[in-house]
Amino acid sequence: MSWVQIIVDVVVTLNAFLAIITVFRQHRDISTTWAWLLVLVLLPIVGFLLYIFLGRGMGREKLFTIEHQDRTGLQEMIALQQHDDVEFETPLSEKVTANASSMVRLFETTDNAPLTKRNQVEIFTEGEKKFAALFADIRRAKQSIHIEYYTIYNDRIGQELLDLLEEKAKQGVEVRVLYDAFGSRGATKKWFRPLEELGGQAATFITSHSSITKTRLNYHCHRKIVVIDGKIGYTGGFNVGDQYLGRMPRFGYWRDTHLRIIGNSVLALQTRFVMDWNVSVQPERHMQYQLKYFPKPLRPKNATTALQIVTSGPTSDREQIKAGYIKMISMAKKSIWLQSPYLVPDESVLSALTIAAQSGIDVRIMIPHMPDHPFIYRATQYYAQLLFAAGVKIYIYEKGFLHAKTAVMDGKVSSVGSANQDFRSYKLNFEVNAFMYDIKVAKQLARIFTADMADSRLLTQKEIDQQSYWLIIKQRFSRLLSPIL
Repeated sequence: MSWVQIIVDVVVTLNAFLAIITVFRQHRDISTTWAWLLVLVLLPIVGFLLYIFLGRGMGREKLFTIEHQDRTGLQEMIALQQHDDVEFETPLSEKVTANASSMVRLFETTDNAPLTKRNQVEIFTEGEKKFAALFADIRRAKQSIHIEYYTIYNDRIGQELLDLLEEKAKQGVEVRVLYDAFGSRGATKKWFRPLEELGGQAATFITSHSSITKTRLNYHCHRKIVVIDGKIGYTGGFNVGDQYLGRMPRFGYWRDTHLRIIGNSVLALQTRFVMDWNVSVQPERHMQYQLKYFPKPLRPKNATTALQIVTSGPTSDREQIKAGYIKMISMAKKSIWLQSPYLVPDESVLSALTIAAQSGIDVRIMIPHMPDHPFIYRATQYYAQLLFAAGVKIYIYEKGFLHAKTAVMDGKVSSVGSANQDFRSYKLNFEVNAFMYDIKVAKQLARIFTADMADSRLLTQKEIDQQSYWLIIKQRFSRLLSPIL
């Protein structure tokens, strides 16, 4: 046997041994364990480099424990809500909330998410309308503008936003921008410097800090939050970039879902922004509780939506938003309709969907017809076909790119937010969703889903049977890696 062969055998054997030790030394989901083991064994050395930067756990660095951040304004918000319970009645929302009381308690227990009952919710499905409304609200801002996005691109719409923020900073309005550096192409310190020279502040989310040296490249702030004067809030699926307005030929029409909220839940969005800001900046830049950040909410006459703002992230193993999705699926008596650009569910969500479909529940899932991440899209196709075999109706949106993350249960309870139906949103990303207990809102989202069905094709067995062997191989291989995509 040649020395080369001996060296190769030693490297392969040592690599396999170290792979087993590396993966099993940390408690994690079994599917994720086997996925990383596959990568480490099949890609000697390279696999370990990937694991170092993408596979290691979050760690418990003091600055990184977002779980331990003070929930600024939370007690004041709860007190305000209790006051509202005495003074106001919202019969329709309260009836739905009573039926979903166990779901409300779930979020109160796992995320300290108070139920707020006096909210006005406006739904946007197109970028032009969403940004027109957002920019109009920013122009009217008197005291503070707080912005948190996964993606802020240095492009046409991104520059329009920055110019507007600079204008407001000149007027003395407090402007803070928090963004994920990994997701924000061109949003550099130099780009934000004019804003800061005018008194505004911009910072990258803590996961972007020393991401190479701390080997934490796999964790991102995927949240979309805007709070204006503590009275108007935005959250949902839209980021800031030209593609979100349909200006990128690759994607064409961009179909997303976003919320504009007026009411008590704006304070919950503010609380989350303050927590994320404080954990990402130096102590001297921390935000403290001030009444201007948590004012008495606006109360329009039609503010009758009860909702909870729920967040989740890798600093907690409770997977709050995923738990909410499972709760909605298990509570459904008639229907559960989902939209997501990525469909890579873990075993718990997959089982819940399968059981619902096989119990006669009308389960519908809508996914895009084109990929923006090839591996994830092949895994999405695999799981779509698996769920199709279980009786789930799979709609493939063809008008453009579907980026909406929505759920509607029995036309009564609904969710809109940043969390996709995939491992990354369940476990790795920092996410935020609004879970709403309002028949009016749920029916509006159901109508939107129905309208989207007209721009979709229904997956059929014939389409599945006509797939090439090469496509099937790519789908199955991507499925093996789905827990770490």
